[in-house]
Amino acid sequence: MRFAVDTGGTFTDLVLEDDHGLCRLYKARTTPADPISGVIDALALAADDVDLSLSDLLEKGDVLIHGTTHAINALITGRTAKTALLTTEGHGDMLVLREGGRDNAFDFSTGFPGPFIPRSLTYEVPERVRSDGGVMTALDEAAVSNIIADLEQKGVEAVAVCLLWSVVNPAHEERIGALLAEQLPDVPFTLSHRLNPAIREFRRASSAAVDASLKPIMGHYMRSLESRLRDSGFAGRTLIVTSQGGVIDAADAADAPIHIVNSGPSMAPIAGRYFSALDSDLTDAIIADTGGTTYDVSIVRGGTIPTSRETAIGDRYRGIMIGFPWVDVKSVGAGGGSIAGVDSGGLLHVGPRSAGAVPGPAAYGRGGTEPTVTDASLVLGHIDPDYFLGGTMQLDPALAQTAVREKVADLLDLNLAAAADAIIAIATENMVQAILDITVKQGIDPRHAVLVGGGGAAGLNSVRIARRLGCRYVIVPAVGPALSAAGALMSDLKAEFHAARVVKTDRFDFDAVQHTLTSLEARCRTFAEGPGAGALETLVSFRVDARYATQVWEIEVELGDNRLTSPADVDAFVSAFHKAHKVLFSFDDPASSIEIVGWTAQVNCRFHERPELRLASGSEDGRTAGHRPAYFSATGQIDVPVYRMDAMGVGETVIGPAIIESAYTTVVVDPGATAMCRPSNSLVIDLGAST
Repeated sequence: MRFAVDTGGTFTDLVLEDDHGLCRLYKARTTPADPISGVIDALALAADDVDLSLSDLLEKGDVLIHGTTHAINALITGRTAKTALLTTEGHGDMLVLREGGRDNAFDFSTGFPGPFIPRSLTYEVPERVRSDGGVMTALDEAAVSNIIADLEQKGVEAVAVCLLWSVVNPAHEERIGALLAEQLPDVPFTLSHRLNPAIREFRRASSAAVDASLKPIMGHYMRSLESRLRDSGFAGRTLIVTSQGGVIDAADAADAPIHIVNSGPSMAPIAGRYFSALDSDLTDAIIADTGGTTYDVSIVRGGTIPTSRETAIGDRYRGIMIGFPWVDVKSVGAGGGSIAGVDSGGLLHVGPRSAGAVPGPAAYGRGGTEPTVTDASLVLGHIDPDYFLGGTMQLDPALAQTAVREKVADLLDLNLAAAADAIIAIATENMVQAILDITVKQGIDPRHAVLVGGGGAAGLNSVRIARRLGCRYVIVPAVGPALSAAGALMSDLKAEFHAARVVKTDRFDFDAVQHTLTSLEARCRTFAEGPGAGALETLVSFRVDARYATQVWEIEVELGDNRLTSPADVDAFVSAFHKAHKVLFSFDDPASSIEIVGWTAQVNCRFHERPELRLASGSEDGRTAGHRPAYFSATGQIDVPVYRMDAMGVGETVIGPAIIESAYTTVVVDPGATAMCRPSNSLVIDLGAST
């Protein structure tokens, strides 16, 4: 038995996979002040459902996989540790100067952000290594000891070390690490060349700083998670979802927490890729995971899930640069709890503010007075107030109507239904813009992609989103309400190792390349023999960061089984690079040589057969179909049929307008659309040839 738990801003999702490979879904309210309580609460719901005590259920579990927002929340709220940065003398402004650039080059009204680590906690170390690895200035160990004494006096809780050209010769960083371990044994530190051997100093320094700052809080979180699970009866392996779409042991996550900053959202595309391949013949897919707080969008391009190094918390040039590749996910404040309001100019806005788990939408009856997307859907008749979360939570339609009327309808001189529909329309447009931003930039035409809707609120407007994008099909998996948690069950134990070495294709250094690849592969094998021991299957793959020799930024190109051992291999790589560049930027330059600046080896260890992600019988309550009044902009208020998702037979079709319900989601089938139940138990909605 395996458990996968994804902690969201409003609900904590649990997918339980039993010994027969069948799944059950559960949702518990997230406790922002103590996210682990939400994990335990979700497990307790599962235990009650299968008539076991919590300890008896957990004793049956082999693995618990956890996706958490704890790290990213700490960064957003500034609750990270008091961290110092040690860098090469003369380069103390590394985090201050950043990489330059503005979203609007002519906007001088917005000040430049301060450094992630303040200048007062940045120390310049007397030393210098040249770009060829030679030592220009020897490390002054006495100066380092004096710095460490000052760190102790100032109560520093973590230390990041980033020296110039440590990716070529790490001796000075290693020695500083040894001195820190000796003189400040209780203070965690991060050495940049170990964590992120990238050539660009700012990104390497920023990633080291972020990683070090998270070590105290995430170390405590991981220890607490494992301890509380153990006290509750779980004796299996605890794995944490990474930003790269894999999982690692909780102890490893505590040692390098930067790998789990985007934990959770990276799993939805794993499940989305599975269902898009199973339920459609399209190789491009848009994965939209709609939670209570955010709308997370990712893509599958040609059957692969792209990653991006342009990762920052916040705006690209002003945010916190992570400097690590992660699954390319764009998040916007547009979920079921997104708050709607009218500004002083009379314009309606939805999000990014969210009612969250506390107090939640007005209809929750927990003190919220501002209308949300959930309230608007309730007003429209799309959500059954007596069947929210399978009837375990009652909604109050009167509170939702009051919030929409007072905060939107009266201010815009609209009737109640039109105001609620306007809220959904604005939320839909926010979501569409997020999708356009990520698809067009990746060379994907949304009209030729399938939209996979995940998250509890996905079904409320996925058809409207698809119609606006020009998509023909929408897939809503049966496990869609917990898509990220379901994706976690399909993920592998994964590790990535990086190296920096510049090689040009017009004078290719085969010996240097083979040395680099062999070294990276050896690290993969060590991982496979350690945490990956006992895996059913182990795969090692390589990719590179490359650019035309005159360019500044790189793109990522998979090497596949090409080990670059011959001129023919290099020619094949050159061809693959030109093709990838043309897909992304609509042009290539065959006359230019190509420069490889970064190398990555990835090892995947698979311990379980791929689950089918099918719901177990009895995971729904057998509630029968019926009718209820609902509002659609194309028809107005009409009586529509309501179907039970779990009761639909394979091949059964539903013609819109209609509503299809399960315990954890509501799928609105708009007029002109037709939904069909597939053998996978997914709903595939056809919007019609005119879309």
